[in-house]
Amino acid sequence: MPLLNRLEEKINIDALETLKHAFASADLNRSGDLELEEFKQLLKRQLHLTPSKEQQIDALFMKIDWASKDSITWDEFCTYMQLEYAEKEDSYLRAKEVAFHMPARIENIPHRDPVLRITDTSDGTFVACSQEGVVTFWSPNTELKRTRSVVNTENTSRTKPKWITDFAIMPQFNKFIVGTGDREIQFFELSSFEPYCQISGLETVPLKLDYSSTGFDECLILFGDTQGCINIFVIKSAGECLRTWKKMPKQDGFIASMSLDGVANSPNVQFIRWQVHSDWVQQIKYYHDIGQVISCSNNPNTALVIGCTIGSTHVEQQLKELRDLGGGERSRPKQFYAYNNTKTRLEADQAVFKVYKGVKCFDFSKEKNIIVTGGMDRIIRLWNPYVSLKPTAMLRGHNAPIFFLRIADEDDRIYSLSTDRCLKVWDIQDHTCLMTVRPKSHKIRGDLQAVHYSPVSKAIACATDQMAVLCLRHKAALHADMVISHKDPVTCCKYNASFKQVVTCCSGSVVKLWDFETGAAIFEYGEAHDESAITCMTFDSTGRRLITGGRDGILKIWNYNNGHCLRVLKKAESKNEFPEDDVKREVCDLTYVEMNKNRYVISVGWDRRINIYYDSLSDSNIHHVQHPVPYWADDVRDGHREDVLAVAHCLPNLLATASYDGEVIVWNLVSGHIFCHLRPPPPKGYSDQSLDGDLGIGKLLFFKTRAHKKDAGSLVASGPRAHIHIWNVFQGGQLMAQFPGSKAPGGVVSAMATNKLNSVLYTADSLGFIYVWDVANYCLQNAETEPPEVILSWRGHIESVSSIDLVEQNKVLLTSSSDCTVRMWTIEGHYIGTLGQPELWDIYNPATYQHPMVPYDVLVDPMSMPSHPVIAQKQSTIDVLHQEARTDPNDKLEQRSPSPVAQYGNKTQFFIDDDQIAAMLKERPFDKGTGKRLRHEKNKKVKVEWSGPSEYQMLHCYDLADTPQPTPPQLKVNKDDPFDFYID
Repeated sequence: MPLLNRLEEKINIDALETLKHAFASADLNRSGDLELEEFKQLLKRQLHLTPSKEQQIDALFMKIDWASKDSITWDEFCTYMQLEYAEKEDSYLRAKEVAFHMPARIENIPHRDPVLRITDTSDGTFVACSQEGVVTFWSPNTELKRTRSVVNTENTSRTKPKWITDFAIMPQFNKFIVGTGDREIQFFELSSFEPYCQISGLETVPLKLDYSSTGFDECLILFGDTQGCINIFVIKSAGECLRTWKKMPKQDGFIASMSLDGVANSPNVQFIRWQVHSDWVQQIKYYHDIGQVISCSNNPNTALVIGCTIGSTHVEQQLKELRDLGGGERSRPKQFYAYNNTKTRLEADQAVFKVYKGVKCFDFSKEKNIIVTGGMDRIIRLWNPYVSLKPTAMLRGHNAPIFFLRIADEDDRIYSLSTDRCLKVWDIQDHTCLMTVRPKSHKIRGDLQAVHYSPVSKAIACATDQMAVLCLRHKAALHADMVISHKDPVTCCKYNASFKQVVTCCSGSVVKLWDFETGAAIFEYGEAHDESAITCMTFDSTGRRLITGGRDGILKIWNYNNGHCLRVLKKAESKNEFPEDDVKREVCDLTYVEMNKNRYVISVGWDRRINIYYDSLSDSNIHHVQHPVPYWADDVRDGHREDVLAVAHCLPNLLATASYDGEVIVWNLVSGHIFCHLRPPPPKGYSDQSLDGDLGIGKLLFFKTRAHKKDAGSLVASGPRAHIHIWNVFQGGQLMAQFPGSKAPGGVVSAMATNKLNSVLYTADSLGFIYVWDVANYCLQNAETEPPEVILSWRGHIESVSSIDLVEQNKVLLTSSSDCTVRMWTIEGHYIGTLGQPELWDIYNPATYQHPMVPYDVLVDPMSMPSHPVIAQKQSTIDVLHQEARTDPNDKLEQRSPSPVAQYGNKTQFFIDDDQIAAMLKERPFDKGTGKRLRHEKNKKVKVEWSGPSEYQMLHCYDLADTPQPTPPQLKVNKDDPFDFYID
């Protein structure tokens, strides 16, 4: 947490009670407001702050005093604190959002009998084994990789087939362990599933198996049986033991067999048997981090037991065992030393957790120091491993016995699944249910047989009569190896010098605040424009308020430090006979103008008009929703005929707007009259990169130091036709320079910034490249035919750069992109870091920068490769290596003919006739986001229904057949008796 927020964290409920009484006494002038000095003295006295905290108090005062009145009231102070904590809670909950891909991926399985267990390998492959001994390997996409069997199918002497009870994997020794109903533990080669060896002669069936490596060539093999005992093989020199066992005689010519007595009496194996439970062992697991075995059963008195493996020393008990051993060594069978030597742990060696109706499943986390248990009573309990008397929390919500539990340490979550196939996700810290997935959503059918969660593939595998995999929605594959700042494409970023913060916005309608000096996240709030994307933003003249514009056509003014919306700026509802036109009112750009002590917010967008809103602080408490002033007459008569994409202003009285058709109009801000229309000629030899002709101008920028120089080029436009244009706006407008804005084919300038002296121009293109241009003496007096010198260029992103901001005081450049990242660079192009990365930096210490590293996604992208003759196929590798040797002009070696140069980014020439145009119009492609709307539709947030279809949506409707009309009966009447009639 940055230093700036630590002061707010100290103000809790108790402190507010004290501050309320002190607030009135601190008001020395009895005005009801506290000025900055009074506020400082109050906080220093009540919170016992040191003088070093004065800067934080100043920042807190400015956050509350968003209107720059130089005083705050108690109501404003409480409102700020309440809204800040409310937004922090919302952002906290948003960070914990979890979702699955619905429905689950389901495939048929080759198993005939129930699946006993599912586990996963290091690469995320799921391994399942059924009772008949069939082992299957599944990819996270439920693709069946291979099928193997661990049962001897050639043995015809058996009347009943052998059945498997459980399995475990020994990855260090590449072995597959299974327990059988014949009271055996068998080992198979994991790669080929060839039989290796087995331990036979067990007197109880090994119900549950577990394996754990305890060191180099050392391991533990554990199994729980039907008598509630925990059996442990402590093996040293495990590789040698396995090789020795393999040399034993084969049983039925199938597998080398070693008796339990022989294993237990070997020098490298210690066999320990503990009587722990009074019922069948339901689950067993050894945790090497704590050196303890955890097991559970359905017996309430021994529901969950945490115990040691070997046990502590008990002198009296050992002396008694030695006396018994010495007196009856020859008369007792050898098996007495191995299997029948069952012990009970000392009370100090185990912790017993008593749970009503027992425990069916559990999981333990050393990092979180918790145990979760579930059973027949449908309650999930969280325990401190060292306190067995009472659980720390009880999670209720399941309507059936708990079948599966798993703690995900990396996500602070608990996954639980009940026998009715209801999946729940719980938060470990808050003990709240984050999500519930019911069978109607995930579509898993049948009785649950085995479940497993893979932290590698972030998926839950469920075995019923089918194999189903439920995958978590997490960072896309594009973001798997890179840090992202937002979950959605970032549309803009700005540096605030007042608070030394970076504010970023994304198409997901989320605003985030970052500490500029360290890169740490400070605060965030979502749904700023409901579900509409934020397209642009700027600060007011004081830097204390944020103005954002969205796809919904609305502007909002925020006290962005606590997410309080101060005012809404929008056009009045129009009675349009075409309702679809009202929907297409996106705000594309905005600017804040302070002129002659008047303040305005000016926005442009798809409505093709210039919307001007007065910014009056005295009116903000009366009218929360504000409408624009009437349009300028010249705007209505001679304004833009296409969507207006960019706006920029230059005091004292100039305003420039650019539209989608490549036209720039310069306005007089005072009178509202048009200063000039600017339309450049097409560049020589330019070929269109897209079907619309590349006419759109996305950014405008004024060189404000040249505002009064009549002969200099002062307006910079990022287009049209992928060229940067510099205009002299006086004398009707003159084009001073026209040059390509990107060196890469297909690149279009998407963002621009300049320093205060207007000596350097920073631009970025749609391919992620950043350029630094020397424009100190460029277009000062005469028009230029050559482009300015490129001081520096590098690639900062792999997708289009949406915004650039220059922090000149610290010589830092901020860039945001559609690849969901916001990155910081020095003006020399050195990579500082990405906002959101776990390693914080110190802006004043270059040793903490990521330089000389570059972003991973940029490094591996093919377009980032430098130009080279071999890569461009102009020369072969041999020609490059022997270039110096071939200096003799008489060299008659046959020269390799150059290969054609690879062309990147060039578009195919399209020829569309009238019939094709008529067919396209008939299909109404403009309703599907094509054409000029396509660039906006790409970043449009799609609403996703996480919980699956509702019951109403799943109802099947059928047309009712017409009811057949019955044939009326034919009545016959007796002529002699009128009341006598009958049916013929």
